[in-house]
Amino acid sequence: MSKFYDFSAETLDGKPAPLSDYRDKVVLIVNTASKCGFTPQYDGLELLWSKYRDRGLVVLGFPCNQFGAQEPGDAAEIASFCSLTYEVDFPMMRKIDVNGPAAHPLYAWLKTQKKGVLGTSGIKWNFTKFLIDRSGRVVDRFAPTVEPKALEGAIERLL
Repeated sequence: MSKFYDFSAETLDGKPAPLSDYRDKVVLIVNTASKCGFTPQYDGLELLWSKYRDRGLVVLGFPCNQFGAQEPGDAAEIASFCSLTYEVDFPMMRKIDVNGPAAHPLYAWLKTQKKGVLGTSGIKWNFTKFLIDRSGRVVDRFAPTVEPKALEGAIERLL
């Protein structure tokens, strides 16, 4: 069994979100920010969620303020921004760190499973994406510059 299902997060409204709830789903994990040049990717992430969720895709957003302080808001502000500006309906988690000693344990693990450019492990910027298959295995990592629409082929193969 994959270690992926052993992790837990917390939703923006403070509820526990054990990743075991997503067993047998394809999961796209994204570190997000509300004031980033890549923030419009929320639209594409929402489109992926709408198009594929009935087939087993889950998109999980993890707000992070580690890159240019581009996610300064609290949970209520993030929820309001995502809902009102991008009509985000996919699950959003509490703000976390993705790098450094306070990195969320999920991200510490994700970075060991799929390296970034030139074999680096650290998350370089907002909207880095990890694609998890139905068995909880990390199958790919995508740079922030990769638009959500470009992930459709990889998602289709896993569904």
